[in-house]
Amino acid sequence: MADSALRRTAVGDLSIGEGLPLAVLAGPCVVEGRDITMRIAEQVIACSSRHGLPLVFKASFDKANRSSARSFRSLGTEESLGILSEVKEQFGVPLVTDIHLPEQAARAAEVVDLLQIPAFLCRQTDLLTAAAETGKAVNVKKGQFLAAGEMGNVVEKLRVGGASEVLLTERGTFFGYHRLVNDFTGIPTMQAFGVPVVFDATHSVQRPGGDGDRSGGDRRMAPLLARAAVSVGADAVFLECHEDPDEALSDGPNSLPLDSLDSVFGTLRRLREFALEHPPGSEFGP
Repeated sequence: MADSALRRTAVGDLSIGEGLPLAVLAGPCVVEGRDITMRIAEQVIACSSRHGLPLVFKASFDKANRSSARSFRSLGTEESLGILSEVKEQFGVPLVTDIHLPEQAARAAEVVDLLQIPAFLCRQTDLLTAAAETGKAVNVKKGQFLAAGEMGNVVEKLRVGGASEVLLTERGTFFGYHRLVNDFTGIPTMQAFGVPVVFDATHSVQRPGGDGDRSGGDRRMAPLLARAAVSVGADAVFLECHEDPDEALSDGPNSLPLDSLDSVFGTLRRLREFALEHPPGSEFGP
């Protein structure tokens, strides 16, 4: 269990939160196949290691919330979780994956270290309770329709369900059709609930349903938003990435190419170091 005196959460062998190096949750949107997942994992892990950033490797074993019935969803639960298990065995990194149904929680928890609740499902009590009951860390993405202050109710549901390790994620708020905006004051607002806060840079630049039968996005803006979030004190950054984003089977328009990660990770590490030395708000006194 993480140190209760500090705003920290244990994810596998990692600790994320107050006073610690920036953590990154990174990987492809969905498990597309064994070979490509292993290649992406190898490169993302190597890059995070070069920059001294603790990594939780991310890939969804199922994408139940696709825009269209024709969109790729999954290789199948067992095949996808088997591939994630191989990533963990070969590289020794903690894993995070999404769950969409209460009955998925226990099976996913056999493989991953962090169960992630998608933003649209952040208020689903049965799903939150099932995730909490696994004993694994839980990351809940703030609904695009919620104010940051409302996420205190989500934390309470998880605590009542037995969760001791909790993260919250900021990923933008609806601003009209096909548009998201970020209120960075939401980061300290959610941290006040006593949990670390992750900033989801790539989903914040998503344009939900913006390309008709799929979501669009503008990946060029993701590093810019990530910088802002780390500067105001985000404890971790979530980034989806792919070796060829334009050919990704899910969320390609907002995924970062792997060859951009060295620059992005290096900048974010330096900003985190500065933020730790100059806590946001310290200039205003106690």
